[in-house]
Amino acid sequence: MSLIKSNKSGSPFPSLMSDFFDTDNFFSPKWFEKEFEHSMPAVNIKENGKEFHIELAIPGMKKEDFKVDVQNNILTISAEKKEEKSDKNERYTRKEFSYSSFSRSFTLPGSVNGDKIDAKYNDGILHLSIPKKEEAKTLPKKEIKVG
Repeated sequence: MSLIKSNKSGSPFPSLMSDFFDTDNFFSPKWFEKEFEHSMPAVNIKENGKEFHIELAIPGMKKEDFKVDVQNNILTISAEKKEEKSDKNERYTRKEFSYSSFSRSFTLPGSVNGDKIDAKYNDGILHLSIPKKEEAKTLPKKEIKVG
């Protein structure tokens, strides 16, 4: 009985490339779905009588990473983050980098005032307040007495 396991090529030495590419999980559709899922932030949209609120869950960013603009009643929220880390030692050099970005667009209804959108980033959540135009605001209920 042999204690040495051989890989698919018959060699007893492991291959880093075969370990990487022979995994079914790497090329499975679920892997791609999972990656896409992480690249699009979750969104909550709420409306009240005075405004719309949009919240996007985007942890790990800085407020400088965001770009929010409105053009032709299309609100576009995007972010881009690049990081590089370098570690030099007398025996080795290691350099790691990461890049992440997203862009989401929303068609604004004609009832909003796109010039007065307010955006704040706090605790990993981007908050946008989009006020309604005066004529579109819901007025409080008024009871009319029947005489």
